[in-house]
Amino acid sequence: MVDHAKAQAAGAERRLRELGITLPPPPIPFGAYVEAIKTGNLVFFSGMLPVVGHEPRYIGRVGGALTAEDGRKAAETATLSALAAARDYLGSLDRVIRVVKLGVYIATEGDFRDHPKVADGASEMLLAVFGEERLSGRVVLGVASLPLGVPIELELVLEVEE
Repeated sequence: MVDHAKAQAAGAERRLRELGITLPPPPIPFGAYVEAIKTGNLVFFSGMLPVVGHEPRYIGRVGGALTAEDGRKAAETATLSALAAARDYLGSLDRVIRVVKLGVYIATEGDFRDHPKVADGASEMLLAVFGEERLSGRVVLGVASLPLGVPIELELVLEVEE
């Protein structure tokens, strides 16, 4: 687990290096939209999927073809894509003041109940990069399907320095 005191003292870019995390290339839109839009000091990101290089890394529903652990890894992958989009848009993750909102949408089978465990893949990645003082609350929802057949879609809103 992350040393929270150390996380608070270091910037997000430094923490990425210390954790040995290499971000993938920023995601490319799959349609007619932009990956991020800023209003005031808030940046709203389009739904982030577990894709790398415009290719889904996970396909299927959690609780069916995919286990909760697969879902958790898909959430981590989607979070890395979100961080890559944020760095691309902002120039540096050190500009992030706070994660304002995290929404985790999980394509599940109807009787699946471990949504929080899956969503922790995203929350724990954000915690490791930004530290506890910058982490938000979250919304976790189970849904019937998501774009491209992926199991996870993230909604992310960041407060940033001007």
